[in-house]
Amino acid sequence: MKKLEIFDSTLRDGAQGEGVSFSVEDKLRIAGALDRAGVGLIEAGNPFSNPKDAEFFRRANTELCLKHARLVAFGSTRRRGVNVREDQNCAALLASGAPCAAVFGKGSAWQVREVLCATPEENLEMIFDTVRWLTDAGMETFFDAEHFFDGYKDNAEYAMRTLRAAAEAGARRLVLCDTNGGCFPDEIERITAEANRLFPGMIGIHCHNDTGCAVANTIAAVRAGACHVQGAYTGLGERCGNTNLSTVIADLQLKLGYDCVPEDCISRMTGTARMISEIANVSLPHTMPYVGKSAFAHKGGMHVDGVKKNTAAFEHVDPSLVGNQRHILLSEVSGRSAMIGKIGEVIPGLSKRSPELDLLLGKLKELEYAGYQFEAATASFEMVVLKELGRFQPFFTVELFRIIGEQDSANRHMASAMVKVRVGDRYEITADEGDGPVHALDRALRKALEVFYPALSGVHLIDYKVRVMDTGRATAALVRVLIESSDGESVWTTVGVSTDIINASLHALADSIEYKLYRDQVGASKKQGTVAAGELYWLPLQSGRSQCLFMQTARTIGPGCLHEFYFLEIRSAT
Repeated sequence: MKKLEIFDSTLRDGAQGEGVSFSVEDKLRIAGALDRAGVGLIEAGNPFSNPKDAEFFRRANTELCLKHARLVAFGSTRRRGVNVREDQNCAALLASGAPCAAVFGKGSAWQVREVLCATPEENLEMIFDTVRWLTDAGMETFFDAEHFFDGYKDNAEYAMRTLRAAAEAGARRLVLCDTNGGCFPDEIERITAEANRLFPGMIGIHCHNDTGCAVANTIAAVRAGACHVQGAYTGLGERCGNTNLSTVIADLQLKLGYDCVPEDCISRMTGTARMISEIANVSLPHTMPYVGKSAFAHKGGMHVDGVKKNTAAFEHVDPSLVGNQRHILLSEVSGRSAMIGKIGEVIPGLSKRSPELDLLLGKLKELEYAGYQFEAATASFEMVVLKELGRFQPFFTVELFRIIGEQDSANRHMASAMVKVRVGDRYEITADEGDGPVHALDRALRKALEVFYPALSGVHLIDYKVRVMDTGRATAALVRVLIESSDGESVWTTVGVSTDIINASLHALADSIEYKLYRDQVGASKKQGTVAAGELYWLPLQSGRSQCLFMQTARTIGPGCLHEFYFLEIRSAT
């Protein structure tokens, strides 16, 4: 199995993507996550041009304990006409304390002439001097030949001379950069093969995605002999982004047999990608290969039936290999088999002949006809199944609510909400305000319920979507609201439908909270040990001031069964 060197540039090139800005804390967290994912080299930024990056390196040297990765400081070759010992950029690379440096220089005669405004020989001297000075100082140096492929097509002889200058100066890797992202796989493979012939075992690849070919171009370069692969873990970067490393690593290691990351690290791929996206505040595309939410989602009835018989029917790899999971989606095209399969995830042991099944299927179809869609709102789907089969007792009831909208003299819009909830025989009335009516309602509802369930303080709304159905009915049209919530560890989605957007939002919010409480209840009950069916027992709430009464209704049918307990009542602890 051929070893490949993985070089992640999320913290440098990825941070150059539109709308992306990492704090020092963000960069430290991402670096730790990349290390746990098995990445070998982490390019963390330019310590000269960016004071934030300089601070990162200062803190990283004492705060990061990396197991797999080494940090790389990024910078340019020395300036034209400046001695390398006097160049501030080069001095900053050494001062960073990083063991490695990535130095970029022009790999194109056209770029040297038109952009750098230097002579071809001056550029070669700048490359040589910088690489030699850094390597002599003990830094492992990678030379990024900027615009190399375009330069090769314009003047192949000079492009190769830039590589030779870096190699003779002591560069460990010569990285061929498709900086403008305009090349295609056949070009990349042909030119990389020629570079590898002249500099065997030294060639790296750095591609941008402007033609949508970055992943294919990177794989083509590896097939042609590249042993060093650069990119960003989720494809962030300038313009259309960099090579998506989560895709490339999985392709190369799982499909083509290359050794990219330790075997025990590749299963962290999905979690790492989602963590980086959350920190970057950039939504991870559902359709992203391997790590996207829809990467192993099945919707069509024939597909679902095939996967249930043999997963290889419609899956090219096992989703667990990359830390993802299979999803059976529900819609009008899903078919009975998909419905049964999804219900079986909620209620293990329910067969096609179970008498409850037809009733449940009828209810789900009825809700879908009324405008509900459970394809994305799997938490609401689970709640419907549990309630219809009598496996769930409500944790609370919203007795009433009131929304007041406000606009001040500065044209700022605010809203306040008042909510009255009942838990057992106890009531709580509270109010709060927010940037809009849904935000205010969410805050007020959770504020009231935190009196009984303190764990809700860690829940927050992370996404809110509204779709208007039957638009021909104007203001009388149905609206469907999707709410995505998180407690910092998991994410779930709920749905509400109504002709009133606030009512629809309330239904989705209530579902979201009940789902969280139910999951916590089940998790806590598992820690209490096994009890017999029909047995009653009290479980203290987090506050320690109250207890919940539960009843075991049946023994666990299979692993991960979460649906065997009824909530009965709440009381003050004695």
